Amino acid sequence: MTGIRMSEDGAPALPDPAAVDPVVLATLLARHGWVRRGGPTARYGRWTPPGDTDPDTSVLVPAGGGFDDAVELLADAVTALSRSRSPSARSILVALTVPGDEIQWRRDVPGASGAVPWEGDEELRRAARAMLAAAAKAGRTRAAYFGARLDGFAGAFVERALVVASAAGAGGLTAYTPAPEGRAAVTTLVRALEALRDAVDYRRVSGGLEAFENAVQTGVSRELVDAVQQLVRGATAAQVAVAWSAAVGTPGGFGDRRITLDFSPGDLPALEEAAELLERIEPAVQVTVVGAVVRLKRGGPAGPGSVRLRVLSGAEVSEVRVRLDDRAYRLAAEAHLAGAPVQVSGRLERRGGFRKLGHPRDLRPVRLEEAERDRLLKTLGEGDAG
Repeated sequence: MTGIRMSEDGAPALPDPAAVDPVVLATLLARHGWVRRGGPTARYGRWTPPGDTDPDTSVLVPAGGGFDDAVELLADAVTALSRSRSPSARSILVALTVPGDEIQWRRDVPGASGAVPWEGDEELRRAARAMLAAAAKAGRTRAAYFGARLDGFAGAFVERALVVASAAGAGGLTAYTPAPEGRAAVTTLVRALEALRDAVDYRRVSGGLEAFENAVQTGVSRELVDAVQQLVRGATAAQVAVAWSAAVGTPGGFGDRRITLDFSPGDLPALEEAAELLERIEPAVQVTVVGAVVRLKRGGPAGPGSVRLRVLSGAEVSEVRVRLDDRAYRLAAEAHLAGAPVQVSGRLERRGGFRKLGHPRDLRPVRLEEAERDRLLKTLGEGDAG
């Protein structure tokens, strides 16, 4: 996750008033509880913060961008929000600056009010990253347990998310994911967390685990369960909240309201059982992999040995380990020396996170044109440098 650009005083950089859509601003104000106090409906509306958080602040928002003074009013509104003491003002400014869906994590930890230990803050960030990665994988395909599969795809999605400390203070974190291009991951995350919440409640009431297995079709996975456990463990309460991008609009099948899911330490026993179950029920996968031999190891000049392949096609992992007999090992060594990839079939094993190819068969070198071979060697060199 990448941090949002900050101004010199440490606050998020202010949006350009000329680029602010007044309809989006009004939507964000309403979403965060600001109250419209009047003004001609066709021209502008005056908004004030919720409750008594900042009684001296009001924001004048034009009804559209077609009025002569629209940019001036929006500039005044942005300035007023930047000076407001209302906690939601900062969130509104960030949402105007960053076009994306908002995901907020919060964990309450024992200790001094308004402060968390270093380890607690790091744990929150690790849990958030893990949850985004699990959602990205499940948005691509469903599985009870992914292991190393789709790690590259999920990592790229997480790196596109922009993150800020939560306006709610210590113990909070907010990320903005690309919209609409990242919507599959976020809609999957919402449905999966709702299904997981229901499955935990069902387990605590009935004692049955079948709801977790059924929830896989919504996007629940071992990885998502692990992320929720990480969020909850060591906390007195934890919460995940999602708000859709006001600029992009609400995805089909969802309302405009903020979606909030709560978890607690009392959920941990059920979550631990779910994690074990989901990994256990995921089957091994039959694959035919094309990969470059990047490491060879055996105990002597003859006999079986192990190789590591950097996967070029055939499996959704970056590397696999394969145990080969003497003949196949020699073929792999020859391919390595020649700078050629090999093709091999086998079973991608669940144990170890789908990084091991069991029962290998039919290993053979893959012929490449000289230009293709040069590109492969360059790619492998770049990968080793990284």
